[in-house]
Amino acid sequence: MKLIKAYIRNRKVGDVYKALFKEGYCCMTFVECEGTGHYTDSEKEHISVKYEFAEAYKVIKLEILISDKQTANVVEIIRKNGRTGYHGDGMIIVSEVEEVYKIRTDEKGIHVV
Repeated sequence: MKLIKAYIRNRKVGDVYKALFKEGYCCMTFVECEGTGHYTDSEKEHISVKYEFAEAYKVIKLEILISDKQTANVVEIIRKNGRTGYHGDGMIIVSEVEEVYKIRTDEKGIHVV
């Protein structure tokens, strides 16, 4: 089982979600956050709202739990639909998941599509 974390431009998250949903991936989490990195417009300031010491821009972190065999497909969907071609398009991180527990039922493990 894998956990994919993807940091996506705010304006591209809708495209990524729609593409994943169209392929049958329904269960994911989105978190609005601020990120630092290389920007397309180095002349424009990206002042952080929360952290005055940093130049940052809003990004969305997408998290999705999937089976091992779905990894390549999900990564490709995110890459294709999250890309603008400019610096700061984000990144995708794939991690191994050892255990999952359902809070409501106390079941160990989870069925992923």
